[in-house]
Amino acid sequence: MTLVYNIVVFVHIVGAAMIIGPWIANMKQPTVGPRQFDGAMTQLLTGVILMGLIPVLRQTDEAFADPNYPKLIVKFSVAVIVGALAFVGNRKRKSGEAVAPGLAHAVGGLALLNVAIATIWN
Repeated sequence: MTLVYNIVVFVHIVGAAMIIGPWIANMKQPTVGPRQFDGAMTQLLTGVILMGLIPVLRQTDEAFADPNYPKLIVKFSVAVIVGALAFVGNRKRKSGEAVAPGLAHAVGGLALLNVAIATIWN
């Protein structure tokens, strides 16, 4: 079961890279790309899966820490906001409208914030 957990964590990290990488690469001409939206949805899906796996693994393996629910709620909330903003930005880009730099920076910046919360908050 820990192998499944580790694979889901790997895919979760790839989702974050799909959001933050294009944001950094396009910092001078900010936009929201299709992979950023895909990364946001990947983050949401794998995050929900991890939220379900952690309590189950805690019951079967004492090495897993107790779930930090306040942290998980904050991360989930930020991920939902990133997903919504990425959806709006991707929709604007597809329709030929200009994506506001603030929207593009919000998608990347909030995704980076979520990585910081995951790594710094104990």
